[in-house]
Amino acid sequence: MRTTIDLPDSLFREMKIRAAQQGVKLKELAANYIEAGLRGQPVSTSTPTRQRAPLPAAISRDPAKPLIPALSSRELHAMLEQDDQENLQHDFQSPPNPS
Repeated sequence: MRTTIDLPDSLFREMKIRAAQQGVKLKELAANYIEAGLRGQPVSTSTPTRQRAPLPAAISRDPAKPLIPALSSRELHAMLEQDDQENLQHDFQSPPNPS
């Protein structure tokens, strides 16, 4: 059944955070909390919490060396085309492999 309730912003934010931490939908979390409250039971967190992915490691660089400039799309495309052509030429120049 669908219904509308007004919640304080801070409570709504806390519910969204807990739902995300538990890996459940907000409506599932709300239903569990309401049901547990009506029955006078503590809320069970039987749903496993999601493991967060580790933060990416920082890439260390030598400050004495200059940064490598980023390539434009055109430059990258030209490099890929050249690589494809070289691979194609290599394939045609290689003798066939007898089976």
